[in-house]
Amino acid sequence: MTPTELRELIAVLREKARKAEQLGIINEFAVYERKAILASAFLLKPEDFKIGEIYRIQADPGVFFKIDYLKGVYAWGYRLGGNVQIEAIPISMLIDVKEAF
Repeated sequence: MTPTELRELIAVLREKARKAEQLGIINEFAVYERKAILASAFLLKPEDFKIGEIYRIQADPGVFFKIDYLKGVYAWGYRLGGNVQIEAIPISMLIDVKEAF
């Protein structure tokens, strides 16, 4: 998909999420939100994210994530001070700590 097509898809998904939220269909809202987050990850450059760096997780205040490695548009690593299992997070959910403050 081209960046323009991705942006259009993201807009459609966010609109569907908004409608589902208004109707009180929380599980459908969550699905559309996740799809929009993943689609927006394809608009970013994985090389802009550095292995070993710490990032803040968007929409999860006070939670930080350290990248161990990147695979596609997913950053694999650990939440600091929390889960000891490795997990994958779309790069669109990560905010550089330096830019966050």
